[in-house]
Amino acid sequence: MLIDTLKTLFSRDLAKLKSEIEQYQQEEKIWYVEKNIANSAGNLCLHLVGNLNTFIGADFGATGYIRDRDLEFSAKNVPRPELIQQITETAKIVDTTLGQLTAEQLQAECPVQRFEQKVSTEYLLVHLAMHLSYHLGQVNYHRRLLDE
Repeated sequence: MLIDTLKTLFSRDLAKLKSEIEQYQQEEKIWYVEKNIANSAGNLCLHLVGNLNTFIGADFGATGYIRDRDLEFSAKNVPRPELIQQITETAKIVDTTLGQLTAEQLQAECPVQRFEQKVSTEYLLVHLAMHLSYHLGQVNYHRRLLDE
């Protein structure tokens, strides 16, 4: 049951992230930062793609993805179509990988420790869904703020 719920939530929120990036009236605004806006929507998008490809794709799906977290925040002006392609590919990886997890794996201790304390795989996946939602809200606000 939880797997189906997580698949639905990740699919929904990654589709919404794609939609947010598509909706920017001016592509260059995707990369806009000023004053207290520390991260552009483009960098948040790259961060979410890197995060999910690492924690779900590489850790559970054995995709071989190698993360460059610093680049997620330092890259600039990645073309919108490339961002959208990365989101689309990430959504497929997340859906496929989650579909392969068993109920036993969800309850088991997460095989790769990502927190100070040991957590279950279920805990990590819920955390990742919340992380996606949090940054998706930031992207939405960033877009609405800039697209008057």
